[in-house]
Amino acid sequence: MAIMITDECINCGACEPECPNNAIYEGGVAWAVTDGTGVQGKYKLSDGRVVEVDAEHSPISEDFYYIVPDKCTECVGFHEEPQCAAVCPVDCCVPDPERVESEEELLARKDRLHL
Repeated sequence: MAIMITDECINCGACEPECPNNAIYEGGVAWAVTDGTGVQGKYKLSDGRVVEVDAEHSPISEDFYYIVPDKCTECVGFHEEPQCAAVCPVDCCVPDPERVESEEELLARKDRLHL
């Protein structure tokens, strides 16, 4: 499952540089698939939409840091545990119960993001 940042976030920013997929953004900042990845051309999001990788998408949160689920791999293939959760001083980086994914799914996403 992807990791999510709860509204208990204190906006310290410790998590953002730890993400190997550039899946974490400051509140209010637009995101793109291409940010910090090797993807080119088009990319299929989990909701079935196919988007240009450099297209900017609206922020998921305006008020606090957020994680783009379509870019989160829970650090599978990079680290033994999600690095955002490991460095979060208030434990607000938690598994998203709405996005339960297998290790195989997370590894496949990692491979798509880092060609």
